[in-house]
Amino acid sequence: MKIKRRKRIIPRKQLPKDIGALSLKAHAMARGKIEEVGRVPIMNLDDLAIYYTPGVVSSCLAIRDNKDLSYDYTSRGNRIAIVTDGSRILGLGGIGPEAGMPVMEGKALLFKKFGNVDAVPLTIRTTTAEEMISFVKAIEPGFGGINIEDTAPPKCFEVVDRLQKELDIPIFHDDRQGTSVVAYAALKNALRLVGKDLKDAKIVINGIGAAGVGIAQLLLAAGAGNIIMCDTRGILYQGRKDDMNTIKENLATHTNRSSLKGQLEDAVKGADVLIGVSSKGAFSDKMIKAMAPRAIVFALANPDPEIDYGAAKAAGAEIVATGVSDLPNQVNNLLAFPAIFRGALDARARKINTAMLLAAADSLGTGVPKFKLSKDHIIPNFTEDDIISITAEMAVAVARAAVETGVSDSKLDANSIRKNVRGALKRYSKIEASMTKLGRMNFLTHFFK
Repeated sequence: MKIKRRKRIIPRKQLPKDIGALSLKAHAMARGKIEEVGRVPIMNLDDLAIYYTPGVVSSCLAIRDNKDLSYDYTSRGNRIAIVTDGSRILGLGGIGPEAGMPVMEGKALLFKKFGNVDAVPLTIRTTTAEEMISFVKAIEPGFGGINIEDTAPPKCFEVVDRLQKELDIPIFHDDRQGTSVVAYAALKNALRLVGKDLKDAKIVINGIGAAGVGIAQLLLAAGAGNIIMCDTRGILYQGRKDDMNTIKENLATHTNRSSLKGQLEDAVKGADVLIGVSSKGAFSDKMIKAMAPRAIVFALANPDPEIDYGAAKAAGAEIVATGVSDLPNQVNNLLAFPAIFRGALDARARKINTAMLLAAADSLGTGVPKFKLSKDHIIPNFTEDDIISITAEMAVAVARAAVETGVSDSKLDANSIRKNVRGALKRYSKIEASMTKLGRMNFLTHFFK
């Protein structure tokens, strides 16, 4: 089966087969993917007096008397921390905080490029949830929000839920909340194309880690009425004793309304939707063939999906999505986390709640215009759609939901948020263009021979 591939910024033919070796050279050349740059000039002694001593004392004293002014007199309102303990880095597992830094730096780079959010990667050596919670609470005065990243469950659930309750800044878990927003946006459009309704569709989710839990929780909040969860021990149901925790026990009370038992192959029979956030090869041709007509398959495991895109289509799936960048319908967290934090920071929200996530997903779904919506284009992508405008509208939707649900006291100025996003991203694009001319072309010339 011939597969239509997406346009790429760098054509595949220019990349060598050993992308790992090339990436090592690129990282060594850059010696880190991010750096801190000043926002004001220090050209003379007058500048020094204003931005440092003695002038800085006035802002210090103002913040001492009113801590909220830290958002006005410092960059706190546009700065978040990306925190990981290195216990689940990408698909590599617990490789440690030092080894997790390249991923966190990459994440920070994407926050800046697509959301104009200043993100500081903090890889920490902790072993317990309590240690991680204490660390985040200690650094909170310097940040407008926290992104918990690549931390193994169930620790990540306890960390995020506790911090959400105990701090008054947005706490975001990208593996859980970011994935759920993009997956739900894609699923809404896919269901529309096949003529099915979320509340009636039989949805099977394989994988009850952070991503699987997040997707299930958001779909339930959106009105999904028939979800069945599976893990390596089989179908999740009320009363199951094997490999359970508080998160699974809670999900068991809201899913699997028919109390089905068995394995994944039993769950997929007659399913309208199969979502995988598990591991390579978890789905078989036989499973896809057992699904309902006009089936939707999201094989989202990284770096290799649960089933190959072409194999899923050949087995009868009408719409297929993966996490693979050069295939149709890439479900990528990058479509969500910059915009969600941009909106939360601009609204000075105290939380990121479910209403904000649903608003982000609804906005993202409309990022594909009706005339472009097709089986091979159910979610925006980075080479064919106006990502700047999509990010701006998502940020506005998130900020509006924060105000409407009472987690922000800000007076919403939608046009100001749009202008902030678009103007900032365009400025960054110009800076990036300069970097490309000076550095990247030399890199390409040297390595892409």
